[in-house]
Amino acid sequence: MTVSNFAPLAVAVAAVVLVVLARVHEGVDRVLTRTAIGVFGGYVEEFRSEHPDRQAALRKAHFATTYREYGSKTLLYAAIAAVVGSVAGMYVIWGLLTVLAIDPDVLRESLPGALAFLADVGGVPALTVLELFALITVSSLTIGFVSGGATAWLRWWYPSYVADNRARRIEAALPATIAFVYALSKSGMEFPTVVRIVAENEDTYGAAAEEFQIAVRNVDTFGMDVISAVQAMGQRTASPQLRELSENLASVLQSGQSLSEFLEREYHDYQEEAESQQEGMLELLATLAEAYVTVLVAGPLFLITILVVIGFAVSDTLEPLRVLIYVILPFANVAFIVYLGMVTDVINPGRADAAVSGETRRGDVADVRLTDGGRVASDSPNVERLRIYRRFEAIRNRVGRPVETVLERPTAILAVTVPVTVLAIFWQVYRAYATGTLTMEAVDVPIAVGAIFLTGTFAVVYEIHRRRIDAIEAAIPDLLDRLASLNQAGMPIITAIDHVRDSDLGELTDEFDRVWADVEWGSDLETALYRFASRVRTRAVSRVVTLLTESMNASGNLGTVLNIAAGQASSARRLKRERKQAMLEYMVVVYVAFFVFLFIIAVLSAYLLPNLPTEGVDANAGAAAVGGGGGIDGLGTMEEFDIDAYTTLFFHATFIQGALSGFIAGQLSTGDVKAGAKHATLMMVAALLISVFVF
Repeated sequence: MTVSNFAPLAVAVAAVVLVVLARVHEGVDRVLTRTAIGVFGGYVEEFRSEHPDRQAALRKAHFATTYREYGSKTLLYAAIAAVVGSVAGMYVIWGLLTVLAIDPDVLRESLPGALAFLADVGGVPALTVLELFALITVSSLTIGFVSGGATAWLRWWYPSYVADNRARRIEAALPATIAFVYALSKSGMEFPTVVRIVAENEDTYGAAAEEFQIAVRNVDTFGMDVISAVQAMGQRTASPQLRELSENLASVLQSGQSLSEFLEREYHDYQEEAESQQEGMLELLATLAEAYVTVLVAGPLFLITILVVIGFAVSDTLEPLRVLIYVILPFANVAFIVYLGMVTDVINPGRADAAVSGETRRGDVADVRLTDGGRVASDSPNVERLRIYRRFEAIRNRVGRPVETVLERPTAILAVTVPVTVLAIFWQVYRAYATGTLTMEAVDVPIAVGAIFLTGTFAVVYEIHRRRIDAIEAAIPDLLDRLASLNQAGMPIITAIDHVRDSDLGELTDEFDRVWADVEWGSDLETALYRFASRVRTRAVSRVVTLLTESMNASGNLGTVLNIAAGQASSARRLKRERKQAMLEYMVVVYVAFFVFLFIIAVLSAYLLPNLPTEGVDANAGAAAVGGGGGIDGLGTMEEFDIDAYTTLFFHATFIQGALSGFIAGQLSTGDVKAGAKHATLMMVAALLISVFVF
């Protein structure tokens, strides 16, 4: 075999490397883009009018590229994929023919017993040069055509997929966004200013704020009026709901109708829409929970039982069991977790960092502020020292306050527990190896205990953190109602905050004491509130703080705004509580399914495997026992049935299933996979105890 035999393979690898480099290197990407436009640009432009949906998908997905560029690169990548597929097909056929030409007896001796049947396809007679050429040509062209076509289809499908996901995220954020716009409008703020404020709070209002950024860009860059900008935003958005809202909003602005009344109607409509969407989402989650129990709990249990029966009745099934337990079971569960995360992200947007960015913006101002009202140069030594201090302040605080850091960011504990767990496992395995007692059990137990320690410690920290956040969010509606009542009675907002902090605010009491301490130390109320939001770091608190701070800049009469914010917070809290209650029964179903799984595996291990015959069964004795002639097919000998191997597989199956089922149970009930750490810990402990006392 000469070097020239691998020349096509080298060309294919070079093409793949070039495409990969284009993803990380701007220069390579620029060269590929220019090449694609030069070769395929005219063709793409010629057929542009025939694919308006593709152009719309690119706009809705907010892809930073033109239709001509994207289409040209799509055709170039499809051509490269076709070449690579053709070359790969050629080598695959070449390799298969080489293997199939081997004598069947030689193949049978080389293959494992479970794959010995593959030897029957060997011994293919040698093909003539013409036949070989025709076979390789047809197969490589077929694979190349499929590869190129699939690449082109995926490239054109991907923008639609991104646009659909974007539409779901926009519509999930719309109720809170409309409430925010309505509240700011009621505070007396002009609508163009409201649009700008929404666009600036992308971290708080997500994809909906990104759509408002389009309107702001059209006004600032292209000189559009606000009505035309809102119409353009609706025309290119991926969300049908936002498109309808934009059209209605533009009509109201053009007709001169009351904007506040329109926004109030939309606010109530979207509150009802949010409840309707949650009902549909809960039905989907219920279906997914039932499908999970049926397919990923009962299904593997059924397959394990069948394979075990086949194993001691017909032939060894250790390899299929290993594939099922170590590959199929984890992969299927992880895929379900990923999909469930995509679904629950719509109703559980998660944390927000808007307050952090707000604090940073206001912190920059403090760098150049003097006590006498003047300002200093930005290159002053004191200012530079302050900047250096703030640069390392976060690291110093996290290292100097480990308990507070872990409670604020539960994942930080993994930086300690993971190295400790890994070192402990290696130490236990090394001791077993040094003493000559290294067995599968000596490895399994340390790994199982280490996994339980990891999830258990994280679960404790996360639950403390989550309960504190839930308590804070539960107190927000009541706090806003109190502030609204005091402000409507004529009390300024800063005085109202001083007044309510002396009352019982639950978890918010300490936080508002810190807010007031910031004010007493000379900070303005706006900065103090942003610091409060940066400490709590939840989307609900961030929305309230953003609304308060922006409304204070428009008017001192915040009673109506606070009432709107209180209603929005109460609605979000109620929806979250209803969702948790509705999903509780399905979490229980997951628990019951796992313990049924555990029970069946324990029965197989404790009663079935130990009672299997481990020596040859006498055929005459078997015949006498059944009153007939001859033994039972397949049960004549059991010497090769490895009971210890099956027992080990059973333990691994229960442990893997327990860990993954626990995380799925938490994700179903709360929408956050991290909430499943406590369930995973309990299920892994149960699996370990069963293995100790039963297996």
